[in-house]
Amino acid sequence: MRLFTRWLVRVHGSARSPLTHLPVKSSVINVSSLQHDVRAMSTFKYDKAYVNGKWIASKNNATFEVRNPATGEVIGSLPDMGHEETEQAVQAAYKAFYSWRNTTAKERSNFLRRWFNLQMENQTELAKLITLENGKPLADAAGEVAYGAGFCEWFSEEARRVYGETIPSPSPSKKIVVIKQPVGVAGMITPWNFPNAMITRKVAPALAAGCTVVLKPAEDTPYSALALCELAEQAGLPPGVFSVITSSRTNAAQVGKVLCEHPLVSKISFTGSTIVGKVLLKQAAKTVKRVSMELGGNAPFIVFESADLNKAVQGAVASKFRCSGQTCVCANRFFVHSTIYDKFVEALIDAIKKLKVGDGLEEGITQGPLINIRAVEKVETHISDAVCKGAHVVIGGRRHELGGAFFQPTVVTDVTKEMLCARQETFGPVASVIRFKTEEEVLALANMTSTGLAGYFYSNDISQIWRIAEKLEVGMVGINEGIISCVEAPFGGIKESGIGHEGSKYGIDEYLEVKYLCFGV
Repeated sequence: MRLFTRWLVRVHGSARSPLTHLPVKSSVINVSSLQHDVRAMSTFKYDKAYVNGKWIASKNNATFEVRNPATGEVIGSLPDMGHEETEQAVQAAYKAFYSWRNTTAKERSNFLRRWFNLQMENQTELAKLITLENGKPLADAAGEVAYGAGFCEWFSEEARRVYGETIPSPSPSKKIVVIKQPVGVAGMITPWNFPNAMITRKVAPALAAGCTVVLKPAEDTPYSALALCELAEQAGLPPGVFSVITSSRTNAAQVGKVLCEHPLVSKISFTGSTIVGKVLLKQAAKTVKRVSMELGGNAPFIVFESADLNKAVQGAVASKFRCSGQTCVCANRFFVHSTIYDKFVEALIDAIKKLKVGDGLEEGITQGPLINIRAVEKVETHISDAVCKGAHVVIGGRRHELGGAFFQPTVVTDVTKEMLCARQETFGPVASVIRFKTEEEVLALANMTSTGLAGYFYSNDISQIWRIAEKLEVGMVGINEGIISCVEAPFGGIKESGIGHEGSKYGIDEYLEVKYLCFGV
């Protein structure tokens, strides 16, 4: 029996589907209207995983707990699955592939459109679920749902634009045609920081292309994945096309290994740390799989002399403190020209004082908790290392008085390139500020890392804008802008930040093979 069914019986007196009674919502919800009921459990709540169109337990009935990072309370328990269940899901996906690939592009497009509509109709409940398991403020969670659903809308359109081509032949007796076909079963592993959108950004193009999917969501935030399964089923997705394997951190490695090494899995898509990505790449190499990897970053944020200081500070806060600094494209290293350094720091401190830390289910909160205590300890290590090496904490710097996984928004000044916060991705609410004097100097500092996902800079010098945009060694550049992600644009990095792109018209190519047909005439 699914937990959400028991919840519906208790509240409504009958086991109705959650899709039959929730109000339709637009892409912008009235968050304040939710506050009276935010402590109630989200409608989308399960105690089973979803494999081959069925809600199932683990073979040995083992489970693991999922906790609300804001309160430490147990949200619920889910099956702790491993090798056996992953094998079952892969076999089902492989069987389903040979019927799903033969559906028309229009049929797949129509499914994705229905899936999009259902997500938007249930935006309120999906947002509540994200906040419960991830901790981010409810308004941010609602924005994530709209962003995530947007990938289903976008790829519902791209499904019908998978074009082949003819190529002029060097021989009059031959005709050359190129077609595109789905790669097959796609294994996916997604992170906890965007538990809804990181799934739809991968699954939507895969389904649009005609692939089937076996997904392992992060152990901290699995409920959002299962809610998407429920909606996909309601939208008419056949069994086996999209399965979700839940597992604890202990079993995560074996699930990932099965997906990477299984001969029936043709594609691996992973978002997470560079360290884990390298392990998965090695495993996938055994069967020469197609891979796309969206890995770690260490984004530079450069403020030049000519910058509009107010806009730069606004962009800095938006980029750094969204999701409490827990995004792969967060600004991590702030390089500020020495002539405006003090003014920028002063304005940044004033802006940070306006942030409100607390439980994301409470009204007016802008900063939720970090995902767990391990994340808090990493932030503390970075700050301690910086202070020991001569940096200064000018605001924040400690665990928040709320306790648990809450941490104060922090600014650290006089940072140097030798400090951990400059060399590694902090993944927390810490702005590390570094002085620079010349363009050449700051480019060398910005490009010194092994990663290259996103970068940002503020300048009103048009010549400088072109120079810096071309010379920053990153896959995505925000120019006088701190928020760059959107459905329409390609998302991906260079160096050790990953392989391939997600979103945009390029996203579907990650799930397609090019086949050359030579016709003798």
